[in-house]
Amino acid sequence: MSSLGISSKVQFDLHWRGTLCDYITAIAWSPQGKILAASSAAGEVALYSSPEKQIVKLLQPSDGQSVDCLVFSQNGQFLAAGGQNGQVKIWRLQSQEPELVSTLGNNRTWIDRMAWSPTKNQLAFSSGRHVQVWNADTGEIETTLNFDTSSVQDITWHPNGESVAVAGYQEVKIWMVENWHEEPCVLPVESTSLVISWSPDGKYIASGNMDRTVILLEWNNPDPWVMRGFPGKIRHLAWSDTPTKSGAPLLAASSVEGIVVWEKQDLEWDARVLARHEDVVESIQFQAKSHLLASAGADGLICLWNQGKRLTQILNGANSGFSCLSWHSQEYQLAAGGKNGELIIWSKGSRGQGFGRR
Repeated sequence: MSSLGISSKVQFDLHWRGTLCDYITAIAWSPQGKILAASSAAGEVALYSSPEKQIVKLLQPSDGQSVDCLVFSQNGQFLAAGGQNGQVKIWRLQSQEPELVSTLGNNRTWIDRMAWSPTKNQLAFSSGRHVQVWNADTGEIETTLNFDTSSVQDITWHPNGESVAVAGYQEVKIWMVENWHEEPCVLPVESTSLVISWSPDGKYIASGNMDRTVILLEWNNPDPWVMRGFPGKIRHLAWSDTPTKSGAPLLAASSVEGIVVWEKQDLEWDARVLARHEDVVESIQFQAKSHLLASAGADGLICLWNQGKRLTQILNGANSGFSCLSWHSQEYQLAAGGKNGELIIWSKGSRGQGFGRR
């Protein structure tokens, strides 16, 4: 055992390292895992299809205005980016050269939340107190949803694409796609809902709140669970896509430097605290088809937690701290972005296998 109390056997090795010119604001793998996209606080948007060979397509150069959202459509055909300048840009990627097909908005409202439908080419993005839904097949804004009471804090689609949930002051509103004009369902929140997330099976929706609580609602059950005792506001939520013995997935939440993982037991959810980070946790995500949780911290550590319980490895490489991370959807690879522009990929198993190899 090492001095950190974790296994000294290396499980993930450094696979590739690159840089952008400023703080990495977002990274995302394409659904097929063939492309890694990254954006920066300087305004860059870059695609990496073979980083070992330095094959990079710069979709947008630095312009001094931060790009904060970066999301692929469910089929990998489109990439959307938005940020400080109030614009949403959408590129079509199924061609030799990515093509900018649309630029939406220009009202100087910072775009900091967006999400593609998991079943259709519909993009929902925030614009002040509204959410607009753009349809890539028609090239038109399909609807504008009015949150009314506050700026939009978060957006998430139901896993089957039937609804869009929007977080904000004192509530989460859920609009049904079949009839945008019907009044939304409402999940009350005592303070402000900051982050929301559906479980991959669509049975549960979680809201992380300003008042240091997490509200967890089983759909069609009027009585939610309320989790308390966090040191600060809830910054991030993450679900595993694999259920435990109880039939429910794991739920992780981060607040300041702490992480809590819940596992359902009969009618209640049991909590366990994961303690290692010494600064704010900036991102958490479960690996696909497993219970391996990765957490990225402003302390410059990436922590890997086996079964959402035991610390099995610590990765580093961003001296000023990490800002985001993203698991590859199919391979044993993890990408992370740093506050000084670092882009790093770690790979499990033989060196050189996986991303970027034919």
